[in-house]
Order: sequence, then C-alpha cells, then structure tokens
Amino acid sequence: MGEIVSAIAKGTSWPICAALYAFSSGALAETTISDGWQITQPAAASLSKEPLHAIHQDIQNGRYGYIDAFLVARHGKLIFEQYYEHNYLSIYQHEAATPGALVINDPSGPYNYFNPWWHPYYRNTTLHSMQSVTKSVVSAVVGIALSRGEFPDLDTPVLQFFDEANVENVDGRKRDMALRDLLTMSDGLLWDESLPYNDPNNSFAVMAKAHNWVQYTLDLPMGNEPGTVFNYNSGATLVLGHIFRLATGIDIEEYAVENLFTPLGIDDYYWDRTPYGLTDTQEGLYISARSLAKIAQLYLQKGRWQDEQVIPAAWIEESIAPQYPTGNSDDEAYGYLWWSQTYTFKGKTLRAYFGKGFGGQRPIFLPELEVVIVLTGWNILPGRPFLHAMTAVERVTAAVIK
Repeated sequence: MGEIVSAIAKGTSWPICAALYAFSSGALAETTISDGWQITQPAAASLSKEPLHAIHQDIQNGRYGYIDAFLVARHGKLIFEQYYEHNYLSIYQHEAATPGALVINDPSGPYNYFNPWWHPYYRNTTLHSMQSVTKSVVSAVVGIALSRGEFPDLDTPVLQFFDEANVENVDGRKRDMALRDLLTMSDGLLWDESLPYNDPNNSFAVMAKAHNWVQYTLDLPMGNEPGTVFNYNSGATLVLGHIFRLATGIDIEEYAVENLFTPLGIDDYYWDRTPYGLTDTQEGLYISARSLAKIAQLYLQKGRWQDEQVIPAAWIEESIAPQYPTGNSDDEAYGYLWWSQTYTFKGKTLRAYFGKGFGGQRPIFLPELEVVIVLTGWNILPGRPFLHAMTAVERVTAAVIK
C-alpha cells in the first residue's frame, strides 16, 4: 500500500489504474502528499464510491473514447484519481502522417495534433495538453494583473496597442473593440471556429498556416458590432496575450509562473509558443491532471489557496458569471474565458463552471457542493465517443450523499 501512495504522489500513470477509493480505513484513510493535496475516502466526504467506480468502469470499457485522467475532489481533498493508458502512436498513426488541418507545418512539430511526442502528453511526461483550458488560465492571470493595476481597464480599446496603419479592415466597429470583448469572445471579428478542427475551412486552421497569428486575427474584417454576440474565437485570446506583454512589460508565461503557478505549488509545466514566438495563450499550456485540479479548486475557493489570496475573489465572481449565451445547448453561457451551465441536484437548479479544451480537457467546479471534477483526454476526431462536462457533472453528483 505504501508503494501505491508513493506512485500517486509522483503522478505516475499505471497499466493497472490506481484508485484512491480503494484505500482502507486506518493510517492511509487521510494522507498529506508531496504536492499539497490530501486524499481521503469517499465516505469521509459524503460521497458514495459505487457511482464513481461505475464511471471508471465505463471509461475503461471505452464508452467515452480516450480518457487519460479522471479526478474528483470534495471539501478540498482528493477523493478519486484514475489514469488510463492509450497507445496514441498506434491510435493516430495514419492521421499523424497525413497532411491536413490538424497536421500543421512540419509533421514532427508541436502543431501536428496526432504526433504523440507532443500530444496529448508533452514528450512522454505526465504533462498533458490543456488546449483551450489555457484560455481559462489566461483569465486568471489577467485578473491578478488587473487587480494590481498592472493591466489596463477592460474597456480600453484593443487598437490602442497597435498602429492602425498596420492593421487591415479598420472601421468604427474595430475601433470600438475593447479588451473585455476579447475575454468574452464578443470581439465581432469575422471568424468561424464552429467547424470541426480537421476541416481546413475552420478559422483556426487557416490562422495556423500564418506566421504571425496575432496579426492574422486582428486584420480580419468585422462581422458584428463588438460586445453584442458570442462567437468563439481562439485568435482573440492570442491578441489578448500579446497585449498583456505590451501593457505589463512581462511575458504572460513569466507572470503566470510567479503569480499563479508558484503559489499553487505548480513547478512542472510546459507552455508552447506560436511560430512568431509569442506565448500560445489559446492552447499552449501543458500541466498535470493534479495541477489542473488545483486551479479548479482555487476557483472553487474564490481565489484563495491555503493562507494566500492568489486571485481576488471579486475577479473570480466576475469572470465566471454568465456574460453571453453560447447557443450550444440549454442555458450554457460564457464569462471571461470560462463556461457555465445549470444542472439539477435534488430538485435544486445549480450552476456548474468549467473550462473546455480540445480533445476532452475539462476542469469543472461545483461551488454549492464543494466538488471539483477533472477530466483529460484525447478525443480529437469528430463523431467519436466523448465525455461531456455536463454528463460528468450528472454522474458524479449522483455520488453525493449530502
């Protein structure tokens, strides 16, 4: 049993998955481990182990495609943790060698999404690609900088940071675009990311062929008045990351390490760069499932970690609040680079908050129930099995006793 605790503490992925709920009563029922997490049995957190085990069995049986990790925490303690091994070299071997919208530039590079050296794990480590969950982390960093007076007011026009003479398709609408519009995906730029990512007409796929992704995005014509309608645009977060460096004088990666990762004890990460050299703020972050759970837990705790207020509570509240309906399903909404949707628990309507990353990255937190759910995976082709955030919420909350 001591070997199990040691392996979990190191974040090891096992051929036979380790289940925290299997710990017996006694000295190991609650243990502090090296990265700051405590582990405890489901019953100690008023959770039933059977529904969690049922999810695990369905994942093992392939019901949800390629899931790499499944974690559940409650009351700030880790309750359940499973890792699943997949031979991605074999699974995506054909696609990795086939030019297309997800094999960008040289196939040996980081923008070949089928290349197992880069995806979903970074160079055979436990660091998992976060994809667009990177955007939610960027939201946290912006909130920290804003609260310290190191980032401009969110109503500041975007073009204030650029020479208009070097930007195409400038009109009144583009001049009205503000930093807040980049955070809420209401920038108004003519962008279509609704197509599958393996479709070459997806705006991301078109942008990825350019050298300067920020310039490509900002040069686009306007399709709507800014601040009026949600339209998911990964390029907008790249513009935001570029502005962050200009406004603060610090690269956003460096700022995140000092002001977010270090307070959380996240000392192992990788953050990719665009071809131009900019920190890839729309999808470039790699961290472990444990570290992702820390970020979700931080939001659940209104920005407080141990004895430190890492992110202002006011920013947490403002950034996760629904700003625009997404039109995807039911009442799903978008805040400042975070998603949310209602769910029902014992007759009450509550709201779940989550990040969404290509392939199945889902940090989820349920404030009223003090529950965190983390999923990582690599389901990157359309029409395949998938574990959606709200399905995970429904199944995990079925384990909540009180």
